[in-house]
Amino acid sequence: MEGGGGKEQQMQIVCVRSASTGEEAMGDWAAAEQASSRSALSLFKEKEEEIERRKVEVRDKVFSMLGRVEEESKRLAFIRQELEVMADPMRREVDAIRKRIDKVNKQLKPLGKTCLKKEKEYKMCLDAYNEKSNEKATLVNRLMELVSESERLRMKKLEELNKTIESLY
Repeated sequence: MEGGGGKEQQMQIVCVRSASTGEEAMGDWAAAEQASSRSALSLFKEKEEEIERRKVEVRDKVFSMLGRVEEESKRLAFIRQELEVMADPMRREVDAIRKRIDKVNKQLKPLGKTCLKKEKEYKMCLDAYNEKSNEKATLVNRLMELVSESERLRMKKLEELNKTIESLY
């Protein structure tokens, strides 16, 4: 915008000069026009260079900020990791033990079922054994009674025979 105001000023100067001198003014005017277009072109180039410089500066600032952000995010991740370690220093060991406990629990389930099944079988066998033992004891007692009765009867017969034999003599 400053360049536009300077251009107008140069043209006014050229116009004032051309009014005072005829042909010379035309030459001056053309020279002034050429000079003003050169200055406008150089002004435009300067502005573009300044824009490019600022663009590079902004890009550099953005990249440096991105670098800092990456560093800070790394630091933050490290701090977060340290906080986790501080919160529960035995966490890995606890997790490993929990996994082992889960594994043992999975192994215990079928063993527990097998154990219950075997206990039921054992109780059934024990009941059957006790029943047979009681039956055996009852039969042994009956046998003892029969043997005793048989002995008593045999003794009685022997005594009778003995009396009969004694009576014969």
